[in-house]
Amino acid sequence: MNDTAPVLRPQAARAWMLAEAFTLGMASMVHAGLLVPGHAHPQARTAEAVIAAVLVLAAVETWLRPEHARRAAIFGQGFALAGTLLGLFTIVAGFGPHTMSDVVYHTLLIALLVAGLAMAVRCRPV
Repeated sequence: MNDTAPVLRPQAARAWMLAEAFTLGMASMVHAGLLVPGHAHPQARTAEAVIAAVLVLAAVETWLRPEHARRAAIFGQGFALAGTLLGLFTIVAGFGPHTMSDVVYHTLLIALLVAGLAMAVRCRPV
């Protein structure tokens, strides 16, 4: 790893992943039919809740073991990115929710996850 690369601060990694987890939690609540009537979708709700939980666990890892912040951020966001790409694929393939808001949300979330993952990968550990 390059010694001149920026350091990934555990607090930054944690905040980024918790923000991502929050958006996924809100999406899960939408797909549970709790926030927006008519958008219930049990499979999307479950997938978003699982991805959010993985991000929260990765964020907890940055708190419990700050020296593993980079690894936790890469794993958590990599898992979330793979799951979100799968979700977008199900929308495009016609299996998932078919609303424009779902497409826009997934696109924005992918951008957020890619930015966080790129930050984690290019940074060196504490």
